Amino acid sequence: MDQQARGKRNLAIMWFASFFIAGSMTMVMPFLSLYIETFGNFSDDYVQTWAGYTFGVTFLTAFLVSPIWGRFGDKFGRKPILIIAAFGLGTSVFLMGEVQSVFQLFLLRFVMGVFTGFIPMAQALISTQTEKGISGRVLGTLQTGTVTGTLMGPMLGGFLADTIGYAQAFQFTSGTIFLAGVLVLIGVKEFRVKDEENAKENYSRKEVVQFILRQPMLISVIILSMFVQIAHFAVQPILALYVSELNGPANLAFISGIAFSITGLGNLLMTRRWGRIADKVGYEKILIGLLIAAGIVYLPGAFVNEVWQLVIVRFLLGVTLGGIIPVRMAYIRQVAPIQIQGEVMGYNTSLRFLGNMIGPVVGGIVAGWYSISAVFLMTSFMLFSCGLILLFMKWREEQAGAGAASKTTS
Repeated sequence: MDQQARGKRNLAIMWFASFFIAGSMTMVMPFLSLYIETFGNFSDDYVQTWAGYTFGVTFLTAFLVSPIWGRFGDKFGRKPILIIAAFGLGTSVFLMGEVQSVFQLFLLRFVMGVFTGFIPMAQALISTQTEKGISGRVLGTLQTGTVTGTLMGPMLGGFLADTIGYAQAFQFTSGTIFLAGVLVLIGVKEFRVKDEENAKENYSRKEVVQFILRQPMLISVIILSMFVQIAHFAVQPILALYVSELNGPANLAFISGIAFSITGLGNLLMTRRWGRIADKVGYEKILIGLLIAAGIVYLPGAFVNEVWQLVIVRFLLGVTLGGIIPVRMAYIRQVAPIQIQGEVMGYNTSLRFLGNMIGPVVGGIVAGWYSISAVFLMTSFMLFSCGLILLFMKWREEQAGAGAASKTTS
């Protein structure tokens, strides 16, 4: 099998593996707080508080370990790390169906965070086997697997919890995660394209950090990843409350589910298209445009009067945010030597997980102090500002390049 055929095969396998992992990870979200209630006669405040802790602690661990996994992937290959992550995740989720207390569930979610880098590592694997000129399209294709799994996971998880029970739902979920690991173990043949611009094979951690610090645009893209996640996640915990304000209690769970998942639909429809466009137009330009557009389209969310208006706003947010992850990964593929792709992406993933933790907290505080509408204003301003900052950094990069060129010619 030639390299091109192996690349297509690996992409197909990692699409299904990412689909299974993303779907499995989101299956448990609809009933996590309900599962906690089965451990005792707890107050609503206790359940809500521990549901928040149990949900967020996974991101804390992932924030700490993501760069480490990225470095291991660069050194030893991505396939072994993917297999470890899949079987570690599967075991953690299976054991969640066996716990007898909230604290045991909390500890397992903490441990699970160590293995949550499967999807970023899958992106690194596909990135290093992809030529620079088509990385946006290819990574966009891979992202559709993650988004599809994220869309279907909560629905299947709720159905399983209702039909077979919470503990059994965890055990079923672990089976799909193990399946993803088996797919990678049997089907993936890892390779990476040659980096003609850089013959060096090994980089120390210090050299990787120095490389990032010498690239102001790259630093900006990595740091802005955190703010994008803060903006996106700030609304998530209070979305059902906003739907209740607009529509009342009738069919609250169903309508909230639509408002929540419609963003994923917009993402699914556009993520591959944005990657393809970015391959032709330029990754920085598309990132800047998407961030500014996301800030603009989310602003009306603060002023809607009907649920259908909120659903439209959320769909448009999905359309604009849909390209940010694959285009951001493709940009890293473009500027970072292939020998350190995993570690650079690991730092990017680490800050994304940090944003996942901070966002719900900030959203809750702003909604409590002011209103839910204020959260939409804040997130819109944050996304728009990220776009402007990236535009400024791009302008500075071009000015520096023009200055260096003029000195060379003179």
